[in-house]
Amino acid sequence: MKTIADAAAALAQGRVSARSLVDAALERIADPGGEGSRAFVAVHATAARVAADAIDTLRHHGLAPSPWAGIPVSVKDLFDEKGHVTRAGSLALADAAPATSNALVVTRLQRLGFIVIGRTNMVEFAFSGLGVNPHYGTPKSPWDRATGRLPGGSSSGAAVATADHMGFGGLGTDTGGSCRIPAALCGIVGFKPTAKRVPQEGVLPLSFSLDSVGPLARSVECCHLLDAAISGNPNPQPLAHRGVAGLRFAVPRGTFLLDGMDAHVAASFDRALAKLSAAGARIELLDIPEIGAIPGLNASGGFTAAEAYAWHQSLIARKRDEYDPNILVRIMRGEKMPASDYVKAVQGRQRIIAAVARRTAPFDALLMPTCPVIPPAIAEVAEQSEYNRINLLLLRNTAVGNFLDRCSISLPCQEAGTAPVGLMLTGEHGADAALFQSAAAVEAALAA
Repeated sequence: MKTIADAAAALAQGRVSARSLVDAALERIADPGGEGSRAFVAVHATAARVAADAIDTLRHHGLAPSPWAGIPVSVKDLFDEKGHVTRAGSLALADAAPATSNALVVTRLQRLGFIVIGRTNMVEFAFSGLGVNPHYGTPKSPWDRATGRLPGGSSSGAAVATADHMGFGGLGTDTGGSCRIPAALCGIVGFKPTAKRVPQEGVLPLSFSLDSVGPLARSVECCHLLDAAISGNPNPQPLAHRGVAGLRFAVPRGTFLLDGMDAHVAASFDRALAKLSAAGARIELLDIPEIGAIPGLNASGGFTAAEAYAWHQSLIARKRDEYDPNILVRIMRGEKMPASDYVKAVQGRQRIIAAVARRTAPFDALLMPTCPVIPPAIAEVAEQSEYNRINLLLLRNTAVGNFLDRCSISLPCQEAGTAPVGLMLTGEHGADAALFQSAAAVEAALAA
């Protein structure tokens, strides 16, 4: 079964049980030849089996809390779960007190009967797009495991676990691309909502100006269902089936967003545009010069460095040696960032948001490659200079959506059997429902 809808139908028809779904996920996680030991930092095997048995009993008596009750999912090691330590992929928090309550989004999942199978690995403190974690291991992208390629970050474990069927999806966070980058590099779907649409209580922050909570799953519809659950909709309706005919998409030109694509990404992107155009979508090139000003506003560290340093300052004073050096150096940029640069970033962001909104209002979404390259080899980022260069490259396109505070989704667009490539659709601020409809239509057109 690929999707949440597949699993829900099988449960309703009695073809599978919640316990069998959980056992299958746990078996994949425990496979010594798989990535489970690196994709997860904690596995809730006993609790998941107990929950599955209880849901099977409830369903037998017609009392299942939702059609999705019994479906296993994962949560990133950034979300509080009562009784578990929120390590955020770090050794510096390994001895922290267990959480006394769940993050609200975790509670919402569990109220519908989703079963949290475990906590997924991540980049330390969510501050990189590569997916590397020197403390708990780096899970490999599903593509070309013989080489060992980056899974993308920071929600690396969530993406690998989902791609490898260790559950039907996972909760991640996205501050600069952390749901969409690993989705692109692992060949699945990742969604970033308009930031404050999904509550962040009980989620360890990176940047309060840019953070968002979103799902990773194996289809647009799966992401839609998980997003509905965590945003407080107890009874989401399936996405309407419609074609792309009449949809109007903009491809940004004259900016860095289309620069430096490797040949496979460029060919996959062009092929996707051609398929959408042949299916009746209107695709237009659009000049958005204001986007070119974003790197300048972030030159001294931007919101993420300043706000991360404010949170980490006291922890670094006590446990500096326990940080990943590649993450520490990024956080420490915030120590020397002038207050004037932060104020300029705040003011400049509002001007750019307003200017870009005027240009993009007539379109259903912006289209661009999620990442300009295929998954790099893990060995390529061993040196800090290459770590930094490739990290910035992977974050380059996705971070624009966070800066503009828009909803954005990545879905696979490569030909079957080739390296994964993400096609990113970015909608307007607050237009999450419309973006899901457009993305579902695009997904169907690319599969035709």
